Amino acid sequence: MMKIRSTICPSELEHTVEKGKVPKKSGHHDHIDPTAGSTRIVWAVVINILLTVVQIVGGILSGSLALIADAIHNLSDALSLGLALFARIVARRPADDTMTFGYGRAEIVAALINYTTLILLGLFLTYEAILRLFDPKDVDGWSVVIIAAFALGVDTLTALLTYALSKSSMNIRAAFLHNVADALGSVAVIVAGTVIILYDWRLIDPLITLVIAGYILWQAITEIGGSVRILMLGSPPDLDTQAVLAAMRGVSGVENVHHLHLWQMQEHQSALNAHIVIKQGIWNEADHVKETVKAALRDGFGLSHITLELERHGHDCDDVQVVGHISAPN
Repeated sequence: MMKIRSTICPSELEHTVEKGKVPKKSGHHDHIDPTAGSTRIVWAVVINILLTVVQIVGGILSGSLALIADAIHNLSDALSLGLALFARIVARRPADDTMTFGYGRAEIVAALINYTTLILLGLFLTYEAILRLFDPKDVDGWSVVIIAAFALGVDTLTALLTYALSKSSMNIRAAFLHNVADALGSVAVIVAGTVIILYDWRLIDPLITLVIAGYILWQAITEIGGSVRILMLGSPPDLDTQAVLAAMRGVSGVENVHHLHLWQMQEHQSALNAHIVIKQGIWNEADHVKETVKAALRDGFGLSHITLELERHGHDCDDVQVVGHISAPN
């Protein structure tokens, strides 16, 4: 069996971009500068830690579970932002003998941890709120409103510090969504404090806590799938695997395609690995066919890392399957 391995090198990709051959169908954002925004994240961490202290003290003094819930969420914000910053630093490390693809997935792992933390937090707050429904506590409405209003200002500032970065990074987006949830939570707490002041309805406090917890759970559950998909080597959600196969098979000189693997190396870098069988009688044109396939994948789907194994007609693999490969027996 005669086979030739080929891969697109970073220099080839840069050359393509310089010529203006921007991928036509890729839904990915451009990569952000990994060094950008670190100072903003540090400030966001410091601000959220200070706010957590203020809210916990205020929640204890006022007797408000909703305010303490918001404080705990703020603490998770600080931790998530710190984790996001650490992951960004790790992700800058170049590939080495141990991590041959580099450390970019550190940010995906951080996002998964942050979303998992949000889910656990939401469940904890739900449990505490249900207990408080059956045993309402006295709450100082004015203290709740004042501290929650202060928290809303801090949450808004923190969200603004991370908003621009969240557009291009799943890791930062997870931390940013923490802050958005907190800002909405602060609004809900202000409403609760106002109702207590006006009507002395203490059940509003655990009810608002349930609303905050429900939003946190919805937010985390809907977002966690993206990080899991990447870590499980799933295909990019904006690419149709069958369309990719059709484009490869449509190249003149390609007889068949099998052992296709399509995955996200990182959030903004997709990769493909496949075997292509060259039609009978044109093996001397195999290199041209290979480059044509690469161009179709690069320009049509925005794939940045392509590895192709060429096989001559009559010497292709046995027991093949189109997508993936057949595992060796135990």
